[in-house]
Amino acid sequence: MAGLRFPDLQSRPTEFLDFTSLTLDEFQQLVPPFEAAFHARMAAWRLDGKPRTARRFTVYKNCPLRTPEDRLLFILAYLKTYALQVVQGRLFGMGQSKAHQWIHALLPVLLAALRALGDAPARSLTALAQRLGVSEADAATVVDALEEDPAPVPPGPAAAPASPLLPMTGRNGGSSVPRPLRNRRHVIAARKRTIPSKMSCSSMLSSSSSF
Repeated sequence: MAGLRFPDLQSRPTEFLDFTSLTLDEFQQLVPPFEAAFHARMAAWRLDGKPRTARRFTVYKNCPLRTPEDRLLFILAYLKTYALQVVQGRLFGMGQSKAHQWIHALLPVLLAALRALGDAPARSLTALAQRLGVSEADAATVVDALEEDPAPVPPGPAAAPASPLLPMTGRNGGSSVPRPLRNRRHVIAARKRTIPSKMSCSSMLSSSSSF
């Protein structure tokens, strides 16, 4: 089953950026630490997530992701597009179950590579303060300012509501989904209240004869 490979996108920088959110130069800088983290993980774990107890990991001839560039492209494209696993597998020439294994193997590898480069996302206020080189109080001020003053949106046609199936994080609160029409008072008031048990036999016969 043929699939997408790094050479297919290497000559198309704009399309490559669309797939990965990285330029070719940024991608190439990430390849060495990513591959080092990959082999470190595969020395201890199998692709199916079980501990490695027998032979060491080797890249087989029929492996769908044979090169470091293909493996990095695979996981970056997954994070950028957030495709269904069956779609991700079809895109890279493998079945859904194998795509599932590669995704769960390469996600921690990418995080380890980003940590090695000092580019991993900050998961706490302390880590963010250390990243920015400021106190935690100053870092908290920055976070509060970003939450209270979102970037202005230029005027334009009303955008369609975001799909709830996309990976999003938002504030908890009351649902903004409009209520169905059947729950609105004026629609209920406009319904005819017909009780079959009170209909006369003649009206039922006349209505059936019209068909």
